[in-house]
Amino acid sequence: MSKSANTLKERKQMNSNTVLLLITIALFVVLYAAGCVAYGSKGFTNLQTFLNILRSNAGLICVACGMTCVMLTGGIDISVGSLVAMDCMLLAYGMSNWHLSAPVMCLLVLAIGLVFGLVQGFCVGYLEIQPFIVSMAGMFFARGMTAVISTDQLSITADVNQTFYDWSSFRIYLPFGGVPNRKGVVIMPYFGSGVVIALVVLVVIFLMLRYTKFGRSLYAVGGSAQSAAMMGLNVKKTQLKAYVLCSVLTSIGGICYCMNTMSASVSQATGLEMQAIASSVIGGTLLTGGVGNVIGTLFGVLINGTISAIVQTNGKLASSWPNILTAALLCFFIVLQSIFALLKERKK
Repeated sequence: MSKSANTLKERKQMNSNTVLLLITIALFVVLYAAGCVAYGSKGFTNLQTFLNILRSNAGLICVACGMTCVMLTGGIDISVGSLVAMDCMLLAYGMSNWHLSAPVMCLLVLAIGLVFGLVQGFCVGYLEIQPFIVSMAGMFFARGMTAVISTDQLSITADVNQTFYDWSSFRIYLPFGGVPNRKGVVIMPYFGSGVVIALVVLVVIFLMLRYTKFGRSLYAVGGSAQSAAMMGLNVKKTQLKAYVLCSVLTSIGGICYCMNTMSASVSQATGLEMQAIASSVIGGTLLTGGVGNVIGTLFGVLINGTISAIVQTNGKLASSWPNILTAALLCFFIVLQSIFALLKERKK
């Protein structure tokens, strides 16, 4: 195939990907605008409401970025929710019972994420075991280890660990968008350290996917593992690295998740893996691999967060509605992706 033909094919691919991304962004804008119109009197129009969505989903943003990297290779990782629960339990138990410092416990959590990813990546890449089976085993293992560490619900307070408490309480105030409270005092909008970590992770992964050889290899392996191997890429090594990256980002997300909840329990983060997958798919990542980006994933997370915020603000809707609406959106975007795939096939 000539160079001009390859360029034309890449442009078509980029155009379809851009359309999916624009649809995701437009859907978020429409949903958030609807929330502002319906619940403006309840404070939905306040800037703090949007920042609260970011704050409560900071951990999910990190996890979803890792999930996107794995899905780009055509894989899947359903162990991320259990790994987050194990991370939170280990952080809480280590600081309260072992009396270890917050930096030491965070490094330990990241090291466990690294090992966790190495094991799963080796099984998927080099042993060629189905990703769903491998990550399902990882899910059961991590959830079981969470209970082994402790079956109690633990809380992290200033008495348990002042440093981690300070990290959680850290706030960056914006110089605009303030709203007076009932006493007439203007409260400026703020976000915490978890949001900063999540946004840094997002930017780093975006740049990695766009400008590095490893990022391009993820797309190549997901597009066609056989073609990637023929181009000289080490497919097995790329898959290994993808799962390591996913688990490390999940552990970073676990730290953010723990800073938001300041607690740990065996049932924590149940279903988080489905939220991460849904956010990636809604953001335009194909389940078959080769297509996707973390900017779309971010808006996928924001869509899920906006739905939950609308339901919570309403106060009368059942708590199951966010899951129902997310499932409907997931089906919509899967069908939409299938339509784009069919159109591409017909144009070939």
